[in-house]
Parts: sequence; structure tokens; C-alpha cells
Amino acid sequence: MAERAAHSTVKLTDPRALRAVAHPTRLGLVGLLRREGPLTATQAGERIGESAASCSFHLRQLAKYGLVAEAGGGRGRERPWKATAMNTEWPETGLTPETDAATGLLSSVVAEYFFEGVMGWLERRRTEPAEWREATPFGDTILYLTADELAELGERTRALSEPYIERTADPTKRPEGSRGVSVLHLAYPLAEDRKG
Repeated sequence: MAERAAHSTVKLTDPRALRAVAHPTRLGLVGLLRREGPLTATQAGERIGESAASCSFHLRQLAKYGLVAEAGGGRGRERPWKATAMNTEWPETGLTPETDAATGLLSSVVAEYFFEGVMGWLERRRTEPAEWREATPFGDTILYLTADELAELGERTRALSEPYIERTADPTKRPEGSRGVSVLHLAYPLAEDRKG
């Protein structure tokens, strides 16, 4: 896995690719392969609670759009797959109504996927060690910002994650006792403060 750069990115612009990725199982598979790959469909299925047949189908669909690839070796459902990049990007808006719709769908599915992750944490946090419960921030802050300041805030918060990013691509750089942590970068203007 270390051969992939921590900042490697797949850019999706084709509406078919955007719609193909907009599926919770596919999002889970891409994320899993980025953290733990290469894995076979059987191994991936065991980790995300899906059948090997389902994972095999979804992996083939993801491969069609360049998000995963065969890692070499194995046969059938026992051939390993790897993520082709550590990040996925798509445009805020497209050049056509079809692309806009596909972009909106993918963004909505990703938001739901993140929401389910947060809800899963809230459900299990009582069973987690105190050090992890206490280390996990939860809350919000209302700020009054210009669009430029909001963009700067996004850049600065992403920069805080920078020293840790290579650990996802290269497990040998993960310190003892570390765990995968989902850090959401999310900020949005409040609708009630919209002017004009």
C-alpha cells in the first residue's frame, strides 16, 4: 500500500462515474481499501458485513471508473483489489444538468455515509475506552465569515491533518495504539443569514 502517494487523487467528472460511486457499499469498499488494502472480495466482505458476491460486483463497478484495480494474484473472488488513489474529488457543479444531478447525488450519499459513521460512534462510544471518548471532539461553533475567510478556514483545518495523512497510505508509519479516525471537514453558510 505504501506505493500510493498519500495525496493521490481520482477526479470524477463523468456523470456515470459519479452515480456509480454514489452507493454506501462502494464508498465503504473504497475507504476500506485505502486503509487496509489490498484485499479480496471475501476479505472485504467480512470487514464491512457484505457477502463476497456483493463485494465482487461492487469492486468490478468501482474498477470500471478507476477507483480500484486488481492488485495482482489470486483468481475469481480471491483476487486482491487495491484503491488506485487515497482521495476522490468531484466538481461542485457540472457543465450539464446531468452532471449537476450526479454530483448532487454523490454529495448526498457521502453526507449520509458520514452521518451513519457519526451515529455509529454515538451508539458505541460508551463501550469505548475513556481515553478515546475524551479525545473525541463533538460540537459546533457558529462563526461570521466572508467567503474568502471560509475558504481560508477550510485550508487551515486541512493543514492541521497534514502531518498524519501519510499514515493512511503507509501502515508502517502508524504509531502503536493508533486507530483510524474519520475527521470531517464540513462548514456551510446558514440559510437564515442569506442576503439577497
